[in-house]
Order: sequence, then structure tokens, then C-alpha cells
Amino acid sequence: MRWRVEGSAKLVIPPFAGRHRADELWRTTCFELFAQARGQDAYCELNLAPSEAWAAYDFSEPREGMTNRRLSHDPVITPRNGRDLLIFDAAMPLSDLPALPLDYGLTCVIEEEGGILSYWAMAHGDVKPDFHDPSCFAGSIAAPEQP
Repeated sequence: MRWRVEGSAKLVIPPFAGRHRADELWRTTCFELFAQARGQDAYCELNLAPSEAWAAYDFSEPREGMTNRRLSHDPVITPRNGRDLLIFDAAMPLSDLPALPLDYGLTCVIEEEGGILSYWAMAHGDVKPDFHDPSCFAGSIAAPEQP
């Protein structure tokens, strides 16, 4: 997965903390993936921080039944920050996500100097941002075709 943040000169980037699971990463600059097997209510959420901390959760339906999601190993997180551009890459096995075909949303919380927060998504379903809203899952990955 890759996110590109232009105009990042005032971006607050959490300091390096090493790869480990941590909660509440969304309180500052954080990149997120929401993924849902097509036709299911359940979905997962991954929070990925420039500090290399990460979190993964399962939900039974929007914002309900949250539990920690097990991953096969820590995601590989690679932030590259320039003067006015941040490229944020995260890699993990597709097998750590819900079954294909799936719908997904790439989102991010951006914190700028002065505590200014903004919320970005491929699509927003309402006036107030809610990344858990299924209408934010605007991307899809098809199941492999059978030969």
C-alpha cells in the first residue's frame, strides 16, 4: 500500500518507535486500511504509523465487536519524508486480510503543527468523516480467476 502526502512541510510525524503493536495511533498522523470480504458485515482495520508502530482490529459490524486481529508478522512500514512530500509505504501478506473478493478503503489522519487534524479517505459517506462507514470502502480486489 502506498500513500502520498503533498504539502507536508508542517506535518507532525511521530518519532521512530520500531515495529510493535500499539493502540490509538489515529490520534496523530496515521495511515489506515479498512478491508471487508464482499457481502460480509465483518471487516478489519489496520493502523500504520510513520513511527513503524501498527495496530490491527476486527469488527463484527461498523464500530461493533472490536477485537485484536492476528497478523502473520509485523507489517513492513517505510516512510520517506522530504521537504514538502511524504511517501508512506506499508507491506503485508494479502493472506492477512479478509478473503477475496474484498472491498477496501485507504484512509489517513493528518496532524499538522498546532494540533490541526484532518481526515482523508478514498470516499466519505457523510458530512462528518467516519472511516468505518462501508461507503468509504471504495476500492476492490477481485478473487483470482480460476483456470
